[in-house]
Amino acid sequence: EVQHMESGGALVQAGGSLRLSCAASGLSFDAYVIGWFRQAPGKEREGVSCFSSSDGSTYYADSVKGRFTISSDNAKSTVHLQMNSLKPEDTAVYYCALHTSPSTVVAGCPGRYEYDYWGQGTQVTVFS
Repeated sequence: EVQHMESGGALVQAGGSLRLSCAASGLSFDAYVIGWFRQAPGKEREGVSCFSSSDGSTYYADSVKGRFTISSDNAKSTVHLQMNSLKPEDTAVYYCALHTSPSTVVAGCPGRYEYDYWGQGTQVTVFS
């Protein structure tokens, strides 16, 4: 059974940084996509970034491009989301999700409903 868990959420001042981690266990798929999503109170869950294990491609939402970086530590089956220059509007619960099909994400991430497994989320709060 695939399980993954997010960690790293915290309370941080605007302009600060956080690194979120998504640690996967039971991952037996050769190729997959890990996506990061976030959901603020009263808003729809939105895609933030994703990483493809097939070709190492990455993709970012315009709202985080240039500030967030997604990376993979294959040895630890962990995907990180480095978040710099945080803004109050980045406040949300952040989720990682697993898409169990080989896909490149050069042109974009799989849609929200294409992910097979979801973590429980980690809270990020940015105050000004």
